[in-house]
Amino acid sequence: MHIGNASLWTLALVAASSLTGLPARSQEKRPTTSVRPIAEEAFIYGFPMVMNYAIFNEYFIDSSGPQFKAPINQIYNTARVYTPKDTTVVTPNSDTPYSFVAIDLRAEPFVLCNPKIESSRYFSVQLIDMYTFNYGYIGSRTTGNNPGCYMIAGPRWRGEKPAGIGKVFRSETDFSTALFRTQLFNPADIDNVIKIQSGYRALPLSTFQNKPAPPAAPQIAWPKINKQLADADPFTYLNFVLAFSPPIGPAAVERPMRARFASIGVASGKPFSLERLTPQQQAEVKTGMKDGLETIRQSVGSLGNDVNGWRIATKGIGDRKAYGGDDLLRATVAMAGIYANDAVEAMYPILSTDSEGNKPDTSTNRYTLTFPAGQLPPVNAFWSVTMYDGKTQLLIENPINRYLINSPMLPDLKKNADGSLTIHIQKDSPGKDRESNWLPAPDGPIYMVMRLYWPKESALSGTWKPPALQRVK
Repeated sequence: MHIGNASLWTLALVAASSLTGLPARSQEKRPTTSVRPIAEEAFIYGFPMVMNYAIFNEYFIDSSGPQFKAPINQIYNTARVYTPKDTTVVTPNSDTPYSFVAIDLRAEPFVLCNPKIESSRYFSVQLIDMYTFNYGYIGSRTTGNNPGCYMIAGPRWRGEKPAGIGKVFRSETDFSTALFRTQLFNPADIDNVIKIQSGYRALPLSTFQNKPAPPAAPQIAWPKINKQLADADPFTYLNFVLAFSPPIGPAAVERPMRARFASIGVASGKPFSLERLTPQQQAEVKTGMKDGLETIRQSVGSLGNDVNGWRIATKGIGDRKAYGGDDLLRATVAMAGIYANDAVEAMYPILSTDSEGNKPDTSTNRYTLTFPAGQLPPVNAFWSVTMYDGKTQLLIENPINRYLINSPMLPDLKKNADGSLTIHIQKDSPGKDRESNWLPAPDGPIYMVMRLYWPKESALSGTWKPPALQRVK
């Protein structure tokens, strides 16, 4: 989603650096009886859930929209990598063609199957619930590249693992999303990826077992979501999502918190109405939501540790246990790049400053990123460096249609005499002799993300460090 100065929610996230003009919070005391802190807490808690719903709605519900993929319970394969035309999700990965399936777990479990995939090709299936917890992985790192079928069960399902199922994964919510990533080695490799994608299967358990289907779950009146509607009433969408996020099983720990939220009208499946509150409480709720947005924005700037100007987070992202009840971290990860993988699956160093401590801007500056000989990102799968517009966190149009430089491109990149590798980061071509190593940049601030898929221990432990971005003088 996009969150700007005057808005709380929209459909595509703007870079956190653009969120200005919100009220400062750190210097003021709040009355202890205020509902304002409850509204802030609820906003932070619900931020990734409403963002997720906006994407879910655009991809799987709004069939008239330009970003629609497929109906619920039907797999959709994107036989290409992401480009600047893809605007629903910020900081999109442009290394791996995606496949998607939205899963309805109310009536029965769901089964995902993969074909045999050559051992040299990385693939993963990230399982994400409506909280945006990553509750499991299928793929090269976890289940291997041999063919297999795996079951996703909802929060109320009770039963034994069926025959033919390699593993059962449990979603805490009634709806879930599976994101498939299939490595593309180069543009000529796309037909091989398409063949693999055609072998992915997504089907209800009854179909997998060739048994009669159970009674269908009730139809849902999915609320339309757009910038204006969400800005006007963000907690209405949170209440809707909570109806499919029961506080049972591991989620039972949320009951005291949800009781606090209910005191201001944030409650599962209920219509949200400010009118039931006093005028002073209404004002406090609105201020609390703004406080929550500013808190998340500030948190993005301090996400992870600073290593040579890159922000690196290797802890906390994952399932409910990994987050440990830290809803601010969950919201921060969503703002920085929703659907981020667990660090063991993929690390995402995000560029914060150049070697001089300044925010990088390629409207007037040129930069280089040099990996010393033998110090390329240590991975079991592959690595990449992707460029985004610093204002929108979206991929940028450029004359050579290159959005990243990654390890499959190494044979075509020029190394320096000492064996090091220099990437030229600027808005204009560095010249034909250097164009193979050119990562085109916008005419303005940049947002650059490094991706290490299936990182090695030296990356996870911090032994390996990404090099600093150097300004060309």
